[in-house]
Amino acid sequence: QLQASGGGLVQAGGSLRLSCAASGRTFSGYAMAWFRMAPGKEREFVAGIRRSASMTYYADSVKGRFTFSRDIAKNTLYLQMNSLQPEDTAVYYCAAARDVILSALRSASSYGYWGQGTQVTVSS
Repeated sequence: QLQASGGGLVQAGGSLRLSCAASGRTFSGYAMAWFRMAPGKEREFVAGIRRSASMTYYADSVKGRFTFSRDIAKNTLYLQMNSLQPEDTAVYYCAAARDVILSALRSASSYGYWGQGTQVTVSS
């Protein structure tokens, strides 16, 4: 129901835009997020919104470089990634949940719907 795309290989300093297309249901009233998982590491919160979508929350490591957005009409989530660095290399996942309390927004276990992941590789 969530299909992530847009990953690829990019040099340090470059940009990519990830997309996450939802199908089968509308996710406009859901909490949505992007996570990533680097080799040998746990899944890490990148950016997300609660159901109210009043604010967007970012991991400190991506703040100012990544932008989370959503096109409700297209039922699609985006992650614009600029100034990419080798440490951003990971598989990126989109996720959704009916709602998530703020204290649990950054926890992967809060989300019941997951995309298949898209690989982002940043070379130095």
